[in-house]
Amino acid sequence: MPADRTPTSGHALGIDFGTSHTVAVVRWPDGRARPLLVDGSPLLPSAVYAEPGGAFAVGRDALHSARLDPARFEPNPKRRIDDGTLLLGDREVPVAELVGAVLGRVAEEWTRTVGKARPAVTLTCPATWGGTRRRLLADAAARAGFDEVRLVAEPVAAATYFAKVLGRDVPIGSVVVVHDFGAGTFDASVVARTSSGFEVLAVDGRDDIGGLDVDAAIIDHLRKTYADRDPDAWARLATPTTVEERRAKRQLWDDVRIAKERLSRSTAADLVVPLLDLEVHLTRQELEGLASPILEQSVRVTQGVMRWAALPAGRVAGVFLVGGASRIPLMATLLHRALGEAPEAIEQPELVVAEGSILAGEALLATAPPAPGPTMQMRPVSPAPVSPAPVSPAPAPKSVGRVVVPGAQPPGRQQPAPPPVAATRPMPRFDEPTSPPRYEPAAAPRYEPTPPRYAPASAAPRVAAPAPTPAPRLAANEPPRRPGLLLRLFRALIITSLLIAVPVAAGVIAFSLARDTSPASVIQDVLDWIKSR
Repeated sequence: MPADRTPTSGHALGIDFGTSHTVAVVRWPDGRARPLLVDGSPLLPSAVYAEPGGAFAVGRDALHSARLDPARFEPNPKRRIDDGTLLLGDREVPVAELVGAVLGRVAEEWTRTVGKARPAVTLTCPATWGGTRRRLLADAAARAGFDEVRLVAEPVAAATYFAKVLGRDVPIGSVVVVHDFGAGTFDASVVARTSSGFEVLAVDGRDDIGGLDVDAAIIDHLRKTYADRDPDAWARLATPTTVEERRAKRQLWDDVRIAKERLSRSTAADLVVPLLDLEVHLTRQELEGLASPILEQSVRVTQGVMRWAALPAGRVAGVFLVGGASRIPLMATLLHRALGEAPEAIEQPELVVAEGSILAGEALLATAPPAPGPTMQMRPVSPAPVSPAPVSPAPAPKSVGRVVVPGAQPPGRQQPAPPPVAATRPMPRFDEPTSPPRYEPAAAPRYEPTPPRYAPASAAPRVAAPAPTPAPRLAANEPPRRPGLLLRLFRALIITSLLIAVPVAAGVIAFSLARDTSPASVIQDVLDWIKSR
């Protein structure tokens, strides 16, 4: 984005940099929002191709160029975020340059569509990303020409869209469960509504399941069904070596994806298997049978993260389906059946995160700890909630974009360091085929939101129980009170009577038992003896 642009108030650009696709939404000063079309589509493939001359081809251009030299092609830069540099062809390329090339393609389309107006840019990232990844994303945005960006957590953006765009009721203290099933990854998040916006309570997910895995299941089904008709042709289709074979493989994957999307709207779809010259008829029932094992894994992860968050009954305001692969009708059915809550599904779930990021009032710090979650298999876990005190990032080179945080202090003022990330033991996976074990945290304490911050507004005030009345106590120098004289004489008389009556009664009973007569006759004999005296 050229530096000579004049600022124009009111324009906003939200960018969702995804694993397989990048989506951007433009919001005009009058409140209108629409996707930014790149090559006629709102979905820009996040693929990059390093051309021999040093330039980068992005999106569909990269997909076409990859057929000629796959060694220069990187389809998912987001998955390589921790690799530092990648070898593409004959040169090493920093990952930040690849991400910057994708964002730069968005900047070019912004200039072509809107003009030189400088927008307020928001860029989304997973809630589990730490400071290193966020700084790399800010650096990539600076390479693309966005000199000032706000980083927003993806589940926070989705929950904001759920409340503000869809108009769903999300009271303070309730939560939104975000089920983000994209093309390459899956994330389940529990996002709480607070007085200032939304906050991620817990997040978990899988890097190895998504819509592409459903496509792979369909292709494996085709292999098992039709490969024996022409094994040589299928071998060339599976491992292409020529330009024609690579083009045929790309065509097969594209047709499978289109058929999958069509089966979300209809009950049957047709596709052609190249090189074998076969026309295949697929039904929705076949698709659901192939996709069910993958979708059920996402449901188990969602159940696990909700158990870990320990949500009280009635606190869930809604379950929101996000991501293009969530269009599969079986996804909503499985979630409804498992959670007892009908999920919210919209027509274009790919645009949710990008548009919601524009409306989100809170931004992430570049050095803030990641959101808490029940497992450590993919990401670091912090037992603290994602609401630390503002922290100013360390001075960065001029090429690094500045992350704007509402309420943060100027860069020159020192801020306290973020809390350290506590080490925790690996927790059980919630996506195993068997029933998930009950989660018992050992080192990471369960996050319990404080009542003033998360208590529902409609909750009745707590009434304190009356304190018990203490018994009267004597003064320190006051002597104990003694009973009166008459009371003492009466007590002495009673005690003396008992001391005499008890032995006499015992003797009468013993004497009667010895003479085998009744106690009354013994008493009568005693009285007669006394009278005779």
